[in-house]
Amino acid sequence: RMSRHAKKLRDHDINPCLAETDATTKCMDDNNYNKDMCTDYFLKYKNCRTFWHGIMMQRKRSGVKPEMPSAEERKKILASMG
Repeated sequence: RMSRHAKKLRDHDINPCLAETDATTKCMDDNNYNKDMCTDYFLKYKNCRTFWHGIMMQRKRSGVKPEMPSAEERKKILASMG
């Protein structure tokens, strides 16, 4: 059974980098936990976290709730960026 925290991390509306998290985990599993083999995945995950953290801080400063856009809203944000 998953803890409440673990469930939140698996929720697309809460965790914008779920796909990157899963890809990194899979890479580590596939490569016997050799981090050197998964550098690109770690970088993509870090870039994802940095990007959405910036959006979240911007929304927080502007008083927009919720601070993290929903999964649907994030799709629109990404599409508008090209």
